[in-house]
Amino acid sequence: MIPISDDNPTLRFPVVTVLLLVALAATWVFVQSAGLDPRTLAASVCNWGMVPGEITGRARVGAGFALGHGMACLVDADPRNILTPITSMFLHGGWGHLLGNGLFLWIFGNNVEDIMGRGRFAAFYLLCGLIAAGAQVAINPGSIVPMVGASGAISGVLGAYLMLYPRVRVNILLFLFIFIRVISVPAWLMLLFWIGMQLVEGLPQLSFGSTVSSGVAVWAHIGGFAAGALLVHVFENPQLVRAHTMLRNRGNAG
Repeated sequence: MIPISDDNPTLRFPVVTVLLLVALAATWVFVQSAGLDPRTLAASVCNWGMVPGEITGRARVGAGFALGHGMACLVDADPRNILTPITSMFLHGGWGHLLGNGLFLWIFGNNVEDIMGRGRFAAFYLLCGLIAAGAQVAINPGSIVPMVGASGAISGVLGAYLMLYPRVRVNILLFLFIFIRVISVPAWLMLLFWIGMQLVEGLPQLSFGSTVSSGVAVWAHIGGFAAGALLVHVFENPQLVRAHTMLRNRGNAG
């Protein structure tokens, strides 16, 4: 199921959501060479992706993780590693990774920003991303696999959306073998299905300590989603909540 839009109006233009999308795209193009140079892409992931074992000190310095094309990412003790829980949020492993994250952020981020206001939403987004990174470190503290992607922070946005707009209709692209259809479902159904799939993939990792092959750890999704659901009412702006409720009610009446 791929979300393509929702039936949820906004009060204001989503400045922070757009700026985040621009930042993700700019990082992909100017820092990661848009994936066109495998060495540049690998170096960005290795140097600025988050390696749990480097954060905890439980990975052996010099241990290597193969990145393909005869390249490997070596564990080091560089002081910049402390910044990687933040820098990793802006990196991606490929075009599909970037476009998928961008699509989810655009569809769900604007309405969450509308409820929180721009400053609060920016803080919420970054905090969810940090909690997501912490969740992955807690699950695999000795892992030498670099973790990259905005998925953890965006998962927080999804958790917040579920709490704020469970009954809003989301239009999704559904693939049924050779048939492709656009259907409308309530947000709670789509988002609970999504987090359920993350749990199905993540729970076995509690026993085996594995990570997803893409370098984006599934427990970051789960941790980010839980953080968003729990923190949304801390960050929401009551005045904007009332204004947004009135806007949706007018739309429903019309």
